[in-house]
Amino acid sequence: MFYYKYNDKYLFSIKDEYNFTKINSIPNDCQELYFLNCLNKENSKRAFAVNHPSDLFIEEESLDMLRENEKSYDIPEKLIELIDKRKIKAVNTAYNDYENCFYMEELKKRKVNILALGDVGSTLLIGLKLLGKNSISSIGIYDRSMDKIKRWEYEMAQTSFPFDDLLPAVQGIKKEELFDCDMFVFCASKGVPPVGSEGLDVRMVQFKGNAELIKEYASMAADCGFKGIFAVVSDPVDQLCAAVLNESSGVLAPEQIKGYGLGVMNARALYYSKIFNKFSMYLQEGRVFGPHGKDLIIANSITDYDDELSKELTKYAVEANLEVRKTG
Repeated sequence: MFYYKYNDKYLFSIKDEYNFTKINSIPNDCQELYFLNCLNKENSKRAFAVNHPSDLFIEEESLDMLRENEKSYDIPEKLIELIDKRKIKAVNTAYNDYENCFYMEELKKRKVNILALGDVGSTLLIGLKLLGKNSISSIGIYDRSMDKIKRWEYEMAQTSFPFDDLLPAVQGIKKEELFDCDMFVFCASKGVPPVGSEGLDVRMVQFKGNAELIKEYASMAADCGFKGIFAVVSDPVDQLCAAVLNESSGVLAPEQIKGYGLGVMNARALYYSKIFNKFSMYLQEGRVFGPHGKDLIIANSITDYDDELSKELTKYAVEANLEVRKTG
C-alpha cells in the first residue's frame, strides 16, 4: 500500500502513481480514509463506499462486487477496521474533478424537494412527512398548479402525532428553488396511457414525454452546480436516469443520480410471496436485480435458487402494475 496526505485528508492506493505528499503510514487516530483507483469512467462511478476488502482490488464495477468470496486479503488491520465502519471512500481518479470527493458527509437531517404533486408525488410527500422525523429537516414542494401547492401545505401543516410537533415542515417553493436542497425528487409525468393500452409497454410509452420534462430539470441542476441527490421516481426510471446523466454533461456524477424503481419491484415480489406459499422463501432469502420493467430478474432464493419459481415470481412482479390499472 502507498499512503499520501492531501491537505488534512489521508489517502492510499495499491499503485504508486500519484503526486500527493507521501507518508509512511496513516495515523492510528485516523477516522476516515480515501482509496485512489482509476477505473473506466464510462461504466464506473466517481466515488463509492468500500464495503469489503475485495473492493480495493477491482478492475471494473461489475456484478462480481455483489459476490462474497472466501479469498483472504493481506491488508493492514486499520483498513479492515475503517471498512467495517464504512469510513473508506473509493475515489475514481479517471474523473477530472476527483479531488472534490475528498470529504465525508456528516450525519445530519437533510432537506428534500419534490417536483410534481400528482398521485405519486403526493403519496411520497405523505410518507416522507410521517416517516422522516429523524432524517429530514424540511420538505419543499413545487407543482405547476399553485392550488396543489397550497392544498398540500395546508394538509401537511395539520398532520402530526399527538403531543409531538417534530415531523419535518412542508412548504411550497418556487421553481428556481428546486435545487436548494440535499435531495431533489422528480415525480413529474406527461401522462399515463389510458386503461386498455395493456398491449403496450406502458413505461416505455411514457419515455418520450417524460424525457423531455426531465432534461429541463437535469439542465437546471447542472447550471446551478447541484451537489445533492437527483432522485427519479417517474417511469421509465432507468432510462430517465440515463437521460439525466447525459443532459447534465458531466456536471452530475453517476452516483448523484438515483432511480427508485427496484424497491417497488421488491415490494411487489414480497406481496406475491405472502399470497402464494410456494414463493414464501423470498421473504427471507430473495433478491431482485435489473431495471424497473420487463428485463427484471427476481431470484426466489440466493441460498436455494429455483429457476422456474424465480421466473414465475418475476412475471407476477413485472405485470403487477397492469393488475392495478385494471381496477381503474
